[in-house]
Amino acid sequence: MTRAVVLGGGFAGVLAATVLARHVDEVTVVEGGRYPAGPGVRPGLPQAFHSHVLVTAGAEALDALLPGTLEALLAQGAHRRGLPDGALILSADGWFRRHDTGAYLVSCSRWLMDHVIRQRALADGKVTVRERTRVLGLAGDSSRVTGVLVAGEDGSGETLRADLVVDATGRRSRAGRWLTAIGGPAVEEEVVDPRLAYSTRIYRAPPGLAADLPAIMLHPRPERGRPGYGATLFPIEGGRWIFTLTGTRAARPPVDEPGFTDCARSLRSPLAAELLAAAEPLGGVRPFRATANRRRYFERLPLPDGFLVTGDALTAVNPVYSHGMSVALLGALRLDRELAERGARPSALPAVQAAVAEVAAESWRMATEQDGVRALAEAPAPTEGSARAEGAASAAGQRMRARVSQAVLSSPVLMTRLFRAQTLVPPAPPRAALPGPSAGSSAAPPLDTDEAVAQFPGLRDWWFSERGPRQPAPGREP
Repeated sequence: MTRAVVLGGGFAGVLAATVLARHVDEVTVVEGGRYPAGPGVRPGLPQAFHSHVLVTAGAEALDALLPGTLEALLAQGAHRRGLPDGALILSADGWFRRHDTGAYLVSCSRWLMDHVIRQRALADGKVTVRERTRVLGLAGDSSRVTGVLVAGEDGSGETLRADLVVDATGRRSRAGRWLTAIGGPAVEEEVVDPRLAYSTRIYRAPPGLAADLPAIMLHPRPERGRPGYGATLFPIEGGRWIFTLTGTRAARPPVDEPGFTDCARSLRSPLAAELLAAAEPLGGVRPFRATANRRRYFERLPLPDGFLVTGDALTAVNPVYSHGMSVALLGALRLDRELAERGARPSALPAVQAAVAEVAAESWRMATEQDGVRALAEAPAPTEGSARAEGAASAAGQRMRARVSQAVLSSPVLMTRLFRAQTLVPPAPPRAALPGPSAGSSAAPPLDTDEAVAQFPGLRDWWFSERGPRQPAPGREP
C-alpha cells in the first residue's frame, strides 16, 4: 500500500492531494488550522483579505484538473472578465481600447475560491485531512524521506509514515531546514524584493453596477524621484467590489480611512475614486507587505527520494501579478502527468521536482524582470561621476519602453500577445511576418477617462447620468 502525506492544506496542498489520490492508495493532508464551514477566513492566510484572480491558463488548468469547478465558481458569484475586452486598463501610456484577445481573468474572494475547490476536491473521501496538526520535521535521512514528524493540538508528537511527502506550506515553508536536519543539502534561495506594498478594502457595490462592472486596473506612471500609486477594482461575489491600492517603499498606500480615500483620489484617473464614493465600505483597510519574489531551487539538489516541494514553497512571485494560484494549478497538472508517466515511486520524485519547478519559470521571469525595473526606478540617486552615463542610459531605456507601450496600445496583434503572455498562455508558433499597423499608418488618438468608460454601456450610463462628464484633474492621465 502506497501512502502520501501533503504538508499544508491550502490551495496548493489541496490540489497536490487531489492529484496524489489518483496515483496512491492513501493521502493525508496535514493542516495547521481548521477549515471554515463555508467561504470564510482561514487562519494563517493574511493575504486572503486581498485581491485574488485566476488568469487564463490557471482557469483552464482548473477545468482540466477538476471539471466543472470553474462553472461552479461562476454560479456562486465569481466574475469572468476579458482582457482587455472586459476591463478598463490605464497603462503608463494610456487607456487600452476594448479588444477580444482570448485572455481573461476570473475574480472572486480567496475564501470562495478555496471553499469551492476544497469542496469538490475532497468530496469523494479519498483524502484524509488532519486539522490543527503542526509539522515538526521530516523522518528519514539524506537518501530517503520516510514520513513526517507532527504534533497534534494537545502537543503530543507522532510520526506519519509515508512513501511520498509533499511540502505545500507556502512562502513560509521550512523545507530547507527540514532537509538539513536529516543530513540533506542546503537549498539555494533567490529573492527579488521590489518592496511593494498594498492596501485593500471591500465595498458593497451601488445598485445596478454590482454585476456589470468591468475589471479596472490603473497602473502607476514610473518616474524617477516621484512616487506613484496603482490600483485595481474587481467585482467579487455577493454584490461586492474589492479595491486595492499599490505602491513602493517611496509611496506606501495608507491604511487609515481618510488617507486611503485621499490616495484613491490622487490616482491618474478619477474613475476608481468616483466609483468608491458611490459604494458602501465593508470593514476597514487592510495592509500587506510580504511581496518579495522568492525562489528556492530544490530541483538543483540531490534530493532524497520520496520528497517534493510545490506551490509558493517552491516559487512565490509578487502577488501583484496575480499568478500564484494559476501557477499552483499548472504545477498540479504537471505533477499529475509526471506521476502517470514515471509512477508514484519515491525514486521518481527528484525528476518530478524538476518538472514542477519548470512550470513556474515563466511567471518568475516576468515578475522579476518587472520588479527589477521598478527597483531601479526608485534607486538612490547615482554619484556625480556616474550620473551622466546612468541618466543617458535610463532616458534611452524609458524612451524604448514608451515606444513599445504605445505600439501595444495601437496594435491588436501586439495587444493579444501581451495579454496572453500575462495570463500564462503559451505563445503561438512564430510566423514569417508580424501583421500590424503599417509604417505609414497613424495610431489612434489616446482616450481620456470619459472616452474609455464609454466603451462599456452599463458603466457609461451610470458615469454620465450620476456625475456628468467632467474634465480630468490637472496632471492626471497621459
